[in-house]
Amino acid sequence: MALAWGMATSRFRMRPDFIVVGAQRSGTTTLFRVLSEHPDVVRPTLSKGIGYFDVNYAKGPRWYRGHFPLALPARLRTRGRARAFESSGYYLFHPLAPERIARDLPEVRIVVMVRDPVERAYSAHRHELVRGFEAEPFERALELEPERLEGEEDRLRREADYQSYQHRHHGYLARGRYAEQIQRYLDLLGPERVYIIDADAFFEDPSELSDLFDWLGLAPWLPDEVGQHNAQARTPMDEGLRQRLRDGFADADLALAAQMGRTPHWRR
Repeated sequence: MALAWGMATSRFRMRPDFIVVGAQRSGTTTLFRVLSEHPDVVRPTLSKGIGYFDVNYAKGPRWYRGHFPLALPARLRTRGRARAFESSGYYLFHPLAPERIARDLPEVRIVVMVRDPVERAYSAHRHELVRGFEAEPFERALELEPERLEGEEDRLRREADYQSYQHRHHGYLARGRYAEQIQRYLDLLGPERVYIIDADAFFEDPSELSDLFDWLGLAPWLPDEVGQHNAQARTPMDEGLRQRLRDGFADADLALAAQMGRTPHWRR
């Protein structure tokens, strides 16, 4: 009922000024909650992750816009300063999301949150295991990943309505090669419209929010506290495996450092 009303009134609703595109399991839930608390920011009315530019694109722009608040009340409440946003963690990894966003929202700003890719992979495996999308232990899932993902990105590009279970749920290492994913947004929207947050540094010192708000054109503001939401307990990773995986990400992390203009926190 709420979505039907949203679609019926879609032309009166806001469009997102910025989008948090991922990475999955990198603190985006925490960032979503912090941004939602900013007095000049309005979130989607129905859910955090709309998932329009990845798996729901065929539903059309009225469906998408129906998820956002009515423009007039939001602007009245914020004296014209309202900025709308959404956060969908698969947008970074999905090969078609960047070009769809660039085509439909050419003025939008993109926020990317990255973390230690080894820890991200381990966390993602636990997340998929808990949700029932994974049955294999971590090391075996990593061994299976190349086979599981083989040809899936090409098929996603070829078939606009195709949805890949394997690509969405089993890209543990692939999702951690951030630079190649970020580059798609840089190429399509330009570096002035892409902001990269180092989650490891952010949770150590949340004052980076001030720089983000300034980049987004938001008034200075800081929350009372920044909690770490959606974290899941797990047993420690084998140190030998951790080092092998870290070595495997060396080139990808170097490329990310060039995009960020600084060394990622986990490489310092």
